[in-house]
Amino acid sequence: MIAHIKGKLVEKNPDHVVVECNGLGYHIHISLQTFSNIPDQENLKLFTHMVIREDAHILYGFYSKTEREVFKMLLSVSGVGPSIAITMLSSMDTEEIQRAIGSEDVSKIQSVKGIGLKTAQRVIVDLKDKILKSYEISEDLSVSNNTIKIEALSALEVLGFSRKKVEKVIQVILQNSPDISLEELIKQALKNL
Repeated sequence: MIAHIKGKLVEKNPDHVVVECNGLGYHIHISLQTFSNIPDQENLKLFTHMVIREDAHILYGFYSKTEREVFKMLLSVSGVGPSIAITMLSSMDTEEIQRAIGSEDVSKIQSVKGIGLKTAQRVIVDLKDKILKSYEISEDLSVSNNTIKIEALSALEVLGFSRKKVEKVIQVILQNSPDISLEELIKQALKNL
């Protein structure tokens, strides 16, 4: 296996890069998260993961080891292939993915293109314990955040706001202030709706 590649950045696109290393040009698939972190310099180091199929050897590159580890965890889930894992890493950063899995936020995971309800639930069931152990995310915090989120959602829905709009606003507030109280969350959500 190829653990990392260090070389000259020849080509940079939102879904892949070409890195020249000792005269060879490696075509490496990347997420949008990695794309935005890659500097436009010539020298580049990417942590890699190689997927070998019958018809192809495909190299995936990541700017950080954490992103690569989350990618590998996602691949361990039945029904999640490399393209869905890369799409997920493009849609959310690694912290958002970890938080969504840790707090059992099915709708957040399901919002990724190509992931249905059953796959989202399987991702949570298969990875929640690994995520909580590996990244030391407090289960109490994620469970209480999820409870607060549900209560705030139902309160704002009763007031006549659409669920989709409310979910987005609440998610942003909880990311910025994870220790927020229910009352304060509802007040801030009302200001932003």
